[in-house]
Amino acid sequence: MLKIKQELLAGLASSLDSLSPGAGAKAAFESPKVAAHGDFASTAAMQLAKPLKLNPRQLGENLRTLLLAQPVYQQWVSDIDLAGPGFLNIRLKPEAKQQIVREVLGAGDAFGTQPSNGQRLMVEFVSANPTGPLHVGHGRQAALGDAICNLYATQGWNVHREFYYNDAGVQIGTLATSTQLRAKGVKPGDAGWPEAAYNGDYIQDIANDFLAKQTVKADDREFTASGDVNDLDGIRQFAVAYLRHEQDLDLQAFAVKFDHYYLESSLYTSGRVAAAVQKLVDAGKTYEQDGALWLRSTDYGDDKDRVMRKSDGSFTYFVPDVAYHIAKWERGFTKVINIQGTDHHGTIARVRAGLQAAGVGIPAGYPDYVLHTMVRVVRGGEEVKISKRAGSYVTLRDLIEWTSKDAVRFFLLSRKPDTEYTFDVDLAVQKNNDNPVYYVQYAHARICSVLASWGGDAAALADADLSALDSAPAQALMLLLAKYPTMLADAARDFAPHDVTFYLRELAASYHSYYDAERILVDDEAVKRARLALVKATAQVLHNGLAVLGVSAPEKM
Repeated sequence: MLKIKQELLAGLASSLDSLSPGAGAKAAFESPKVAAHGDFASTAAMQLAKPLKLNPRQLGENLRTLLLAQPVYQQWVSDIDLAGPGFLNIRLKPEAKQQIVREVLGAGDAFGTQPSNGQRLMVEFVSANPTGPLHVGHGRQAALGDAICNLYATQGWNVHREFYYNDAGVQIGTLATSTQLRAKGVKPGDAGWPEAAYNGDYIQDIANDFLAKQTVKADDREFTASGDVNDLDGIRQFAVAYLRHEQDLDLQAFAVKFDHYYLESSLYTSGRVAAAVQKLVDAGKTYEQDGALWLRSTDYGDDKDRVMRKSDGSFTYFVPDVAYHIAKWERGFTKVINIQGTDHHGTIARVRAGLQAAGVGIPAGYPDYVLHTMVRVVRGGEEVKISKRAGSYVTLRDLIEWTSKDAVRFFLLSRKPDTEYTFDVDLAVQKNNDNPVYYVQYAHARICSVLASWGGDAAALADADLSALDSAPAQALMLLLAKYPTMLADAARDFAPHDVTFYLRELAASYHSYYDAERILVDDEAVKRARLALVKATAQVLHNGLAVLGVSAPEKM
């Protein structure tokens, strides 16, 4: 059906060109607002009427006549209705819709994917400072980042996942001091316990292992504790390695993997920060004032100029970010997407301004940002705000242990990133249709059960005679299957994995309706095989869509 749609679109373009040379370049199909009106719609006549100074309805009639005269329309289209001021509603023959079943079964796991485009994409996400366990907000970011990576992979991009973290600075100093105090027997609430210190039980765990001279190993580092409570630098390195390991465990539980961990400290030790600052100075985009170095970011649309180097000689937050993104560009990533919390909104303009001012060839609008809000967690009808282990927030691992990896991923992806979201733990563990991930997974498992009950050779269904698939429920299901590739492309373009969750819920509902309307394992062999082919194709698309979200497609539930 996808091939048929392209052939029909080419026919539309040809007819439009005959009415107005060059008009065919804008040929497009829309989905009718009311399904009963047709399968494809075209508003081309109304768009052409004004420049051609013609009545749009008469122009629509002329376009309809031209289309119906084309062999491809005669082969695949049953009728074209002219409605309103010039709408064309196109109705496909059942055999046109049936082709999607063969396309899905033929492509399998690759259905909906595009060939390689030869371009490299980096998605930077999670990027949590190693000062504590990952919280639920990090979980939303991990789910978003991983799903966006998967979406772009379906569109032919060579995708690279990167985790950037601050392994120096004030927060790391606070972590080291907090751990040292715990190692010395000082705890929260005691005299001498700093107000800014980290209070979670995990700090005591780190201190205990440091005193025991344990060795900790993370994906990117390994460190053995000295056990000396006065060895503050050793405590710092051990605590960072310990929490990097903890975060590795969090990410493993969430089935998220990274290609590279990038250290903020390396930007300084490699000279990249100094080089980036020098580029801006040499470009004449900075000035000195009040003992500080300023960037003329207003030249690039920022609301005010920004301090780069403070009077004490230290750099402000966005300066290493500029250096980091220059490094991304130099590493060959033509497209970069950063997944961050909405609290990072203020840095976007100044980072982009710094990249433009550096004059290294980076295009305007680089990088792209996806900003997400935090997540409220409700359990037993009440909001859960703290975790004993973390001290002040619910951890990602808490949420996974209370529900499941699949539920956490699907739920956290089910809304636009910038909208507030309340995670209902009780709903996430329910085994009924109110639970969206259960509803979708159950549709897949239900199909697998039907195929198992049949017991035949599923591969042979690709050659089934599909002419029996002419009922309204079957055709509705096939039309929805045909929308999957376009939905994927749109979701990638818009950084919108929530669109995948909406589509999967709609597809599951369409399948459940079809299952309720028509028996599948009927006595008529030809009808049975046709219906089995349709539901097998449906299971394949459910499987493919869930894989994009990082959610499993169980065969039994």
